Amino acid sequence: TLFISPELPQDTLFERRWYGRLADNSNVYPVPSRSSAPVRNVGDGYLFATVINRLQKDSGETWYEINPGEFVHADDIQLAQVSDFQGVETTSQPVRPFGWVVEEVRPSSGSDVEPDIDVEKLPRFTFVEIYDAVQGEEDWIWYDIGDGRWVRQTYLSLVNVDPRPQGVGEDEFWTEVDLYEQTFAAYEGDRLVYATLISSGLNRWPTNEGLFQVWDRFREYKMSGAEGQVDYYYLEDVPYIMYFDDHNGIALHGTDWHDRCGYKHSHGGVNMPIKDAEWTFNGTAEAPNDLWGWVHTSDPKAALQDT
Repeated sequence: TLFISPELPQDTLFERRWYGRLADNSNVYPVPSRSSAPVRNVGDGYLFATVINRLQKDSGETWYEINPGEFVHADDIQLAQVSDFQGVETTSQPVRPFGWVVEEVRPSSGSDVEPDIDVEKLPRFTFVEIYDAVQGEEDWIWYDIGDGRWVRQTYLSLVNVDPRPQGVGEDEFWTEVDLYEQTFAAYEGDRLVYATLISSGLNRWPTNEGLFQVWDRFREYKMSGAEGQVDYYYLEDVPYIMYFDDHNGIALHGTDWHDRCGYKHSHGGVNMPIKDAEWTFNGTAEAPNDLWGWVHTSDPKAALQDT
């Protein structure tokens, strides 16, 4: 099998942590009771806490402990539904582009053809390989995903094997972030060994392009930004952080607060599903070189020649 799902390591953080979004201006208490004086108010913003305990009181109230000795009422926190999506390892070099459905779609029998309502829809995260590509009306590219099924490019995020960027050694480990496709690939020299979906920066906070090296890493650490502004955020215990753009504090990292990989969604960082960030973090910890990261915008029309 060319594409396989890797096993989680024994010390994985996945499903070993609860995360929750705090409501604006929530009070934090020293004990699970609103009759006690709060120790602080969280203010407003995009605020995520790590939940370390759940308490059900005899009164029926539910409380969550977010730090030792800090409690919030269940009304003031919404537990995150962490994505269980994971990309793929490759056992040999892929011979054609591949990727995932990022929005539920019913395939067509050809380019610019309305789908047959009797054809089963493909759910989000369906894995596909690309066998042909043609340019249809309005310049959209249509992809043949096999068995006579065609899908317009807007429903897919794809990975293609790319050559090493200049400056990366032939035996070095490097990663690729494709801002157009919103995909990630990891390589050992010239061989692609892993791929997945990511979310890079929204247009307002773009992820910088270029060739970088990871300069610091944390298994778990906080992230915050835009203090005093309407888009202020504070995220406790972000998993598997790998900082690469030292000028802007941008990192590859796991993401527990959204499930939008395949689309731009961040403040500039490269958001990854937790399992994929974990694979990258662990797999590169003992790499013979500082981890390279190549961030670029691919040309989708190249697929018209590559397929």
